Amino acid sequence: MTSPLDVPETATQAQPEAVLAGAGRAIEGRSLGQIAWLRLRRDRVALAGGVVIVVLILAAIAAPLLTRITGGSPTDFHQDLVDPTFSKPKGEGTFAGFSWEHPLGVEPRSGRDVFSRILYGAQISLLIGFLATLVSVAIGTLMGIVAGYFGGWVDTLISRLMDAFLAFPLLLFALALAGVIPDRAFGLSGNTLRIAVLVFIIGFFNWPYIGRIIRGQTLSLREREFVDAARSLGARGRWVMFKEMLPNLAAPILVYSTLMIPANILFEAALSFLGVGIRPPTPSWGKMLADAVPFYSVAPMYLVVPGLAIFVTVMAFNLLGDGLRDALDPRAR
Repeated sequence: MTSPLDVPETATQAQPEAVLAGAGRAIEGRSLGQIAWLRLRRDRVALAGGVVIVVLILAAIAAPLLTRITGGSPTDFHQDLVDPTFSKPKGEGTFAGFSWEHPLGVEPRSGRDVFSRILYGAQISLLIGFLATLVSVAIGTLMGIVAGYFGGWVDTLISRLMDAFLAFPLLLFALALAGVIPDRAFGLSGNTLRIAVLVFIIGFFNWPYIGRIIRGQTLSLREREFVDAARSLGARGRWVMFKEMLPNLAAPILVYSTLMIPANILFEAALSFLGVGIRPPTPSWGKMLADAVPFYSVAPMYLVVPGLAIFVTVMAFNLLGDGLRDALDPRAR
């Protein structure tokens, strides 16, 4: 009977080819960002949502160029393409009015190009969505980290303020305020003023949602060892909050921001649908839906196109947000 130690020397010296191929190479570490990117790359659905978002942003930026190529304009009327009897685009079938000059057809009553209005409407929706989210994230992050770090009466005061904002009838307030704003105020006028008002309404009154998340995360982080180490070295509260804790809150802030943008886009579309958002002739997806309702039976595609634009945009942001959440915090899966 042979002992395990009686193994031939050649067998103990033999190495697998994979080990030999990697022998002598330095082991490279991966940062948390690289690990998260590797996880995100495996999520093809989230990547597809990100690609859609990038394409949409580029299309909105290049709207003047794209509409110049097709020859359309969001404000030009083409009454010769509309049947005056039935108030619908000339032609037969569901896709009546579709052509190279008008890839998505024309509006039933005015004959304005739908493709160009969708592109320019994307500028409005994305601008309001991003700016309102930026305002909400800035206020919510500041309030949440202050409440979670200091605790005590500061936490109580900010938490009750959050509860008051969450109980506020935001839609009714938005309808009332957006409906009575003058044509000129604060040095702004027209739709520039209305965009600023919508950003203020949506951004300022939605910060408690992210504020509560940041507060909960801060309550957990303030008990960690690196926070105690910073305090023991004499770091003040402001340094600890914004230099030590804030970088560790980047992941939830990023994830929740991608989920807030589509909600803000939907809110802006709802206000425009109700007639208190962006004023015509500036295109808006919500206003296009409102104008299409009376003609859904004779020109259904005029209703489908802006609705599909809203659906695809919101779905893309939600898919990307879910993918980022899984990549940045795999334990939450």
